[in-house]
Amino acid sequence: MSKLTIKRFAGPGICLALAAVLAGCHEGKADPQAEAPPAATVQPDLDANNFKVDHPEHFPLVAAVEHKSAPALNVTGVIQPDIARAVPVISLAAGRVVEVKARLGDVVKKGQLLMKVQSNDVAGAYQNYRKAVNDETLARVQLERQKILYDKGAVAKSALEQAEDVAKNAQADLDATTAQLKLLGVDKDHPSAIVDIFAPISGVITDQQVTSSAGVQGLGAPNPFTISDLSYVWIICDVYENDLDAVKVGETADIHLSSFPNKTYKGRIDNILPVLDPTIRTAKVRLEVANPAGEMRVGMFVTATFYGKQPVTRSVVPATAILHLHDREWVYAPIGAGHFKRLEVVTGNMLPDNMQEVVSGMKPGDQVVSNALVLQNTVEQ
Repeated sequence: MSKLTIKRFAGPGICLALAAVLAGCHEGKADPQAEAPPAATVQPDLDANNFKVDHPEHFPLVAAVEHKSAPALNVTGVIQPDIARAVPVISLAAGRVVEVKARLGDVVKKGQLLMKVQSNDVAGAYQNYRKAVNDETLARVQLERQKILYDKGAVAKSALEQAEDVAKNAQADLDATTAQLKLLGVDKDHPSAIVDIFAPISGVITDQQVTSSAGVQGLGAPNPFTISDLSYVWIICDVYENDLDAVKVGETADIHLSSFPNKTYKGRIDNILPVLDPTIRTAKVRLEVANPAGEMRVGMFVTATFYGKQPVTRSVVPATAILHLHDREWVYAPIGAGHFKRLEVVTGNMLPDNMQEVVSGMKPGDQVVSNALVLQNTVEQ
């Protein structure tokens, strides 16, 4: 069959019949969009924070209630050891460390052996002690002889007085050399070149500047150890100069640790440093906190809350009414005719029954959407 014959059969009538058949095939299929309920639509206003909802009844409202509380100032701080309770471990003998019995972070008791030092100072101190013993013995014998001679009239009284002075000086030298051996920790009856260094107090070793076989220079050099009594610690907080009126020396503050979020510690404001940091305009506020259980560790970050004396009135709404978005906090407030406005607020403390304080941005009696996240999801669709 030629091409001309095909064109003749494909006339207008056949095309209409084919279109009818195709239309009949589509009539048997369901349309999902036609069967679904109409979706809620949000129409943004000229203001980016204003929205219009076609079914506002789907977003119930709640009114903010009034709540009185003491004004609170939250600041961050760092735990540090109390300098008055940090005691350096001193080695009076210079020499070489032959054994280390404790390490950084260890809990030690008063009188516990910390390290052993081999020192030539012991030999010198013991030599001076033996010389002092001999001089004192000789001076005492000569004094007794002079007394006998004086009693018989063989010597003048001045000779006896001179002998008494020599004996006193010899006794003083002996006492000094004996004390030197005692300071070095050496038994004068059983001398040894090894000096034992003991802990002066009970606490935690918070600094270590010595290792085995290291040299110890004695006084004037870095201390081998520092022991800190951490039963009380300091918390150093940064308080902006605009908030300094909220802190007073002698008042208390609540301390919260990230490690124990459900536990509150009490701290006393011990000092407010008189010098401000010129860069960030803050003053250092020092708190003294009891730490009997050792839960507060040096270097931890904490949150300190200072409370004012006069109560203030705040708004309180359900926590679900607060929307956390882009590091800010918002609520949705109705403005009529299905319109809602997103308002930025500053929140405060959490209260029982999942209620949230609002420091600024709204007042008691204002109405907001009870579940801001639901409305926000609708806005984003």
